[in-house]
Amino acid sequence: MEFPPGIVYLITCLPQLLFPPAIVYGLSRICDFAFGISLPGWSQIPAYVLSFPALFTCSVLAANYRDRRQAAMRGAVLPSKFPSRWPGSLDLLAAMVQNFKIGYMGELMEEKCDTLGHTFNMRVLFENRIFTAEPEYIKAILVSQFTSFAKGPMFADQVNSLLGTGVFNSDGDVWKFHRSMTRPFFNKDRISHFDIFDKHAEDAISQLKIRLRDGYPVDFQDMVSRFTLDSATEFLFGKNVCSLSAGLIYPPSSPRSKDVVSENHPANKFAHAFSDAQIASAYRGRFGSAWPLSEFWTDRVKKHMGTCYKFIDPILKEALEKNKMLKENIDEKADAKDRDVKEGETLLDHLVNYTEDPIVIRDEILNIMIAGRDTTAATLTFVVYMLTQHPDVLRRLREEILSKVGSSRRPTYDDMRNMKYLRAVINETLRLFPPVPFNVRTSTEPTVWPGINGGKPLYIPANTRTPYSVFLMHRRTDLWGPDAEEFDPDRFLDDRLRKYCTSNPFIFVPFNAGPRICLGQQFAYNEVSFFLVRLLQQFSSVSLATDVQTLPPAEWAKCSGRKAIEKVVIKSHLTIYAHDGVWVRMEEASPVEAEVV
Repeated sequence: MEFPPGIVYLITCLPQLLFPPAIVYGLSRICDFAFGISLPGWSQIPAYVLSFPALFTCSVLAANYRDRRQAAMRGAVLPSKFPSRWPGSLDLLAAMVQNFKIGYMGELMEEKCDTLGHTFNMRVLFENRIFTAEPEYIKAILVSQFTSFAKGPMFADQVNSLLGTGVFNSDGDVWKFHRSMTRPFFNKDRISHFDIFDKHAEDAISQLKIRLRDGYPVDFQDMVSRFTLDSATEFLFGKNVCSLSAGLIYPPSSPRSKDVVSENHPANKFAHAFSDAQIASAYRGRFGSAWPLSEFWTDRVKKHMGTCYKFIDPILKEALEKNKMLKENIDEKADAKDRDVKEGETLLDHLVNYTEDPIVIRDEILNIMIAGRDTTAATLTFVVYMLTQHPDVLRRLREEILSKVGSSRRPTYDDMRNMKYLRAVINETLRLFPPVPFNVRTSTEPTVWPGINGGKPLYIPANTRTPYSVFLMHRRTDLWGPDAEEFDPDRFLDDRLRKYCTSNPFIFVPFNAGPRICLGQQFAYNEVSFFLVRLLQQFSSVSLATDVQTLPPAEWAKCSGRKAIEKVVIKSHLTIYAHDGVWVRMEEASPVEAEVV
């Protein structure tokens, strides 16, 4: 029998719950036995009840004193605390939940940067959360003090229902195992063959043309999510899940959007369930280790994962059966677990050769799907969103594509490497809309971060969550210049690159850095570049379908920064996405126009 999350949480807390009344009982027995003093009957119940807050307050004060003392011994200080008025910072927790649901991403932290700096303690429910958007400290977490930080047990607990023991939710030897498994499949030879990209790009763009010709706008985010899912699954698993075969979705206002066949298509059911599961997992992060109390009776992630497993299990079953047949046919003396990657072998083939544990394999499949689908789809989505807002960038990008590749030729690896403006457009999109805008680690030991701008070093106690945001760091005007919140690809081509980024490369880390840097970084660049070339060879303009698009609240226009000018609602779960999609209309390029350009 599997207990609900809240019950499991309370069971794990039983020692802490029983300890205070046990102390009261023990003291009362000692007083009675040694001194003949016994508590009056009327005072026993208040004594037991008050023992909880009394002991808890003492433990919190003792922990704070210990941390201040340890910091002072190291010549450091504790990070400033995010202001709150209620016990346990319940007001801050409420604000975080509200921002997650309807706010502009990251604004809660950004508002305090002017007074607290870019590193502070967002202590919620009496748990430290040392948040940072400081490049020096992000560098410490990811590179220079890598061994002092890990994903940690709290993160693992929060996302276990979603990611299991996959590469994104593992540390130590398990992480090294997944990393070593995946690395050979992202070498230059494997990621430079574009047959898979071309096949699925042609399918997606053909469907795009048909839908636009029928007079409907298209949810570009949904379309590229299907393109990247089909491409990633064929590349990594040798099995195209055919999500594009479900067809592109119709606008919500269209009667065709309620088509039962489309809603029940396995790929569509998987996409909806997988998205809902990621949102539910991200929501847990606001509550820290106490998240089970917000899902007391039902694991909200697990209920969506059943649908996801129905989609994944046939792929897994086929791979295991294939491996079983191979083993039956090989020489008994041969090593069935040859760890060298063979010609034509997929990541899934290689994985089942290491282990036959279906849970481990399924977890890894889902982890890689997030990496292969969501991050690349997000980049493509926000590139096109920016092109709808900057027609001058679109025009210049098309000029480069048509001059380097032409209006119909398939681009090569060298073509894309030589298209500097294309790379600048992608990088500028990754700067403003990094695929993983927020991430988190947990300190495995007491750690000191160096002082910044003449300030004192910061002490990070052991077992402390350290969330960090490249999203906010990438938008800092003190790091990127006064125009940091503007979309301008030329910043990656002109003197600003040398002035800001070259001298401090850790202000731009959309793919993380250090030992856990994204293995698929170049794969993503290739896939995004290839699809954009193919798309803009055939379309000359793109505009946001504001009659269909879910727009931000009108009051946002009165705010400052990018919040005032955004035309889509930006959200994130594990990765960044546009709420309700990015609906566009596009104009096909005429052959005459293509030749003139």
